Amino acid sequence: MERLDMVMDVGDIPKKSKWFMLSLQHLFAMFGATVLVPFLTGLPPAVALVSSGSGTIAYLLITKGKIPAYLGSSFAFIAPIVTAINEGGVPAAMMGSFMAGLAYGAIALLIGTFGLDWIMKVLPPIVVGPVIIVIGLGLAPTAIDMAMNVDGDYSGAHFSVAILTLIVTIIGSLFFKGFFGLIPILIGIVVGYVYALIIGIVDTTGISASWAQITGADSIGDFFSAIFVMPDFVIPFIDYSPIDVLNMNIIAIMVPVAIVTIAEHIGDQMVLSKVAGRNFIKKPGLHRSIMGDGVATLIASCLGGPPNTTYGENIGVLAITRIFSVFVIGGAAVLAIIFGFTGIISEVISSIPSPVMGGVSILLFGIIASSGLRMLVDNQVDLGHNRNLIIASVILVIGIGGALIRFSIFGVEFEIAGMALAAITGVILNLILPDKEVGYGNGKMFETEEVEE
Repeated sequence: MERLDMVMDVGDIPKKSKWFMLSLQHLFAMFGATVLVPFLTGLPPAVALVSSGSGTIAYLLITKGKIPAYLGSSFAFIAPIVTAINEGGVPAAMMGSFMAGLAYGAIALLIGTFGLDWIMKVLPPIVVGPVIIVIGLGLAPTAIDMAMNVDGDYSGAHFSVAILTLIVTIIGSLFFKGFFGLIPILIGIVVGYVYALIIGIVDTTGISASWAQITGADSIGDFFSAIFVMPDFVIPFIDYSPIDVLNMNIIAIMVPVAIVTIAEHIGDQMVLSKVAGRNFIKKPGLHRSIMGDGVATLIASCLGGPPNTTYGENIGVLAITRIFSVFVIGGAAVLAIIFGFTGIISEVISSIPSPVMGGVSILLFGIIASSGLRMLVDNQVDLGHNRNLIIASVILVIGIGGALIRFSIFGVEFEIAGMALAAITGVILNLILPDKEVGYGNGKMFETEEVEE
C-alpha cells in the first residue's frame, strides 16, 4: 500500500510548535466517548482520563512505539461494571476488570505461541456479531431512561435536551468535514450542555466552588493547589483488600466480555494497518497489541477507572490527518492525565446533565448494535442456514432478555448472566453444532494483508 499522502510517519517527532495542538486535537476526538463510560457507570471521569492516558502510554511501550493507537474507556464493559458495582461496590468491579486484563494477557500469550487460527474457530463472525448486537441493545433502556426520566418520572424538558443533543450529533456525523467531522460526539455534548444551561437544569455548584478557589488564591502555591486536584482513585491494598472483594460471580460477570473486546481489537488493528500502510498484526504482532490492551486494563483497574480498549475514533483521526506519529499519541495521553488532575475540568464534566449523555447514548449504543450487524454482512454470513440462525437467535434472546444461570461448585456460588452468558452459549453452540465452516462466512474476519512498508 502506498503512503504518498503521509504527513508524519509512526516514528516521526513533531515540531515543538505544533506538538501540543496535534496532541490536543487527537485527545478531543476521544474525549466525548471516553468520559461517557464513567458517566454511565458512576465512576469518576477524572480517573477515567488518567487511566486512559496511563494505559495508552503503557500500550505504546509494549508495542515498541510501532502502533499509533490511543486507548479509551470500553463500552462493552458498561453493563458488567454496573452489575459488579451493584453486587460488591466499585472495588469488586475493579477486581473483575483486573481479571479481564489477565485474560487479555493469557490470550496474547496463546496467540504468540499458536497464531490466529484457533481464535477463528472459537470466535467466528456468527458468534461475535450477535454478541456485539447484544452489547448495544442491552444498553438501550439505560440510554432512554437517561434521556427522558428524572428519578423515574418523565420530564419533557430533559427529553428536549436529549433530542437536541442527538440531532446535533447526527448532523455533525453526516455533514461536518475535516477535524469537526471527527468530534461530532463532543460537539453534540457541548451544544446540549449549553441548552441545558439555558433552561436551568445544570448544577454548576461544583464549578463555581472550584473557580472561587482559583480566583481567591492568595499565593502561587494556593493557586496550583486550587487548579490541580487529586482524582478519586480507588487503589487496591490501600482503599480495599482484593481478596475480600473478589469472588467467582464477579469473575463470571467481567471476564467473558474480554472475548468480544479482543475480537473488536483485532478488527481495529486490521483497519489501522490499512490506513497506515503497515501490517501491525504481523509487526510488532497482534500478541503485543493485545498484551498492551490488557496491561492498560490492569492499570485502569488499579486506579479505579473503566477498562481500556483501542478506539475507532483513533483510526478516524489518523485517516483524516495522515499523522501517524506515536509521539502525537503519547502527547495526547499526557494531556489526558493532566486534564484528569485539573479540578475545574473534572467539575465541568461532572456537571453534564444526564439527558445530554442520554441523547448521545441513543446514537452510540445503536451504532454498537449496528456494528455487530455489519460484521455479519461484511463477512457474508448466511443467516438462511439453520445453524447460523440458531446460534444468532439464542445469543440475542439470552443476552437482551437478561437470562442468567446460578450453580454451585464445591460450595462456591456462581452466577453467569446477560451478555456473558450469551457469549459463552454462542461459543459452545458454535463448537458443538455441525457444519462449522458456514459460521465463518467468507472467512476474512481475521485475515491479514501483507502490506508494503
